[in-house]
Amino acid sequence: MTEISIQEIVDDRPTGFRAQFGEFWSYFSENRGAVIGLFFFLAVVLIALFADFVAPHLPNQQFRDALLLPPFWQEGGSITFPLGTDAIGRDMLSRLIHGSRYSLFIGCIVVSVSLVVGIILGLVAGFFRGRVDTVIMRLMDIVLAFPSLLLALVLVAILGPSLINAMIAIAIVQQPHYVRLTRAAVMTEMTKDYVTASRVIGVKSLRLMFVTILPNCMAPLIVQAALSFSTAILDAAALGFLGMGAQPPTPEWGTMLAESREFILRAWWVVTFPGVAILLTVLAINLMGDGLRDALDPKLKRS
Repeated sequence: MTEISIQEIVDDRPTGFRAQFGEFWSYFSENRGAVIGLFFFLAVVLIALFADFVAPHLPNQQFRDALLLPPFWQEGGSITFPLGTDAIGRDMLSRLIHGSRYSLFIGCIVVSVSLVVGIILGLVAGFFRGRVDTVIMRLMDIVLAFPSLLLALVLVAILGPSLINAMIAIAIVQQPHYVRLTRAAVMTEMTKDYVTASRVIGVKSLRLMFVTILPNCMAPLIVQAALSFSTAILDAAALGFLGMGAQPPTPEWGTMLAESREFILRAWWVVTFPGVAILLTVLAINLMGDGLRDALDPKLKRS
């Protein structure tokens, strides 16, 4: 009888996971924009992973006989450089492809750091309350009192212009959103019966926080992480454009915009294509985040 029960449990696990995933996908796929955003984002990820094989040239390779060459469909263009070249003869398509690596890297690092630290601080604030909660939340309020880009600029100016320092500054700026969201979710969960029951049977605080409560708070955090991913890319591009982020000759999209702004009137492609890359990537991530919100928020699900 015991063997049968164990086997039934083992057999039910994948079925339950498939059922949950099927329910998630049914809600997610109802949002066509979210599905398009997901596939576009996956395409960007694949391009970034295989950039060395997809890009026709090295990102910093210079062709002195092809300065400011237009895209291939314009007069004077060449299929060798499908999207043209920049002021020092570097292939625009190759730099855009390699630039996707930096944008995804920035998003992953910023979201990971902000999410982990924000969850820890939010759990501590929502679980222990009192003076600990007051100190943490007042610090978060101070960070929120400053315009995000201005605060990031100040932090990068203090730390020094570089891609790493830009990511640190953006992570600090995004921190309060995760802390406040986690704290609110924890405070809601703390009033429920399963938490009271766990306390009664003697579950220790750390286990209660990270094993019992946290999994039930993850849905809004996942949505926030998806939306913050696009914000991180935008902020990094803005810092790069202002010369405070990635430094030349790094093929980061914001830095590419900064390098090409003086050619905006006579070589439109060197400004347009990095801007379009940022626009489409951020739009795809935002659409995907809307789909995640629809699929994970029980208030938005139809009965």
